[in-house]
Amino acid sequence: MLPRDLLDRTENREVISRLLDLGDRAIQTWDVVCSDFLSPPEITEALQIFSRMTEIHCLAWGGYAQAERQRLAISRGELPLDESIVSLTPISISGNFLFDTATHRDFLGAILGTGIERQKVGDVNVLGEKGAQAIVVPELLEYLQIHFNQVRTVPVKVSAISFDELKIRVPVTKELVSTEASLRLDAIASAGFGMSRSKMVDLINGDDVRVNWKTISQPSHQVKSGDLIAIRGKGRVTVGEIMITKKERFRVQMTRSV
Repeated sequence: MLPRDLLDRTENREVISRLLDLGDRAIQTWDVVCSDFLSPPEITEALQIFSRMTEIHCLAWGGYAQAERQRLAISRGELPLDESIVSLTPISISGNFLFDTATHRDFLGAILGTGIERQKVGDVNVLGEKGAQAIVVPELLEYLQIHFNQVRTVPVKVSAISFDELKIRVPVTKELVSTEASLRLDAIASAGFGMSRSKMVDLINGDDVRVNWKTISQPSHQVKSGDLIAIRGKGRVTVGEIMITKKERFRVQMTRSV
């Protein structure tokens, strides 16, 4: 049995507990087992915990390199793991949305409205007037083809597609350098996202800012090299090298992706 004492120190206790149960099954059966889809904070915490264990290892994969929601494949340490082992099915949700534009929320809401649980659905990528694509657990394909037939007022058709047919928008990145008096989150994030310090403080106080996928509500939170700062709808900023200038200020390299 994998140790459970670490659950007291986890933020996603129920999720980690289920993953440890899967780990126990992987050890006992010598099979590779897959979790449901996990959110970025859950993935981050799970990988940190499992990296300390020698009995098992795991791999997170959501169908493409930039996928936010991913499944975790878990196996005994002696068994090989690769992305092809993670069971995923990409689907096309096709319809004519020219006169009734649908958002990510519309598509996801319509999928969940059929009775499917959120953890069975990975990323949903909207394709404008043509519909959307999504990644789901394979056993849902037939169910969706029968029960998922409308988004807003638009009839839709669900079909399986290959991973090569996924239309993934490659993030646009921009390299930035800023010199700041401190490494406070509000200072670094406002420079990285190109907005006023007061606006950034409002976003942080409103729990709209995440650092390494954890919501941070203190503007004074200290960032460090390697941190990822994310704001929903505004992209991400990765903190790169931090250097101290002769005037004892911080020269911070950042990469922004939108």
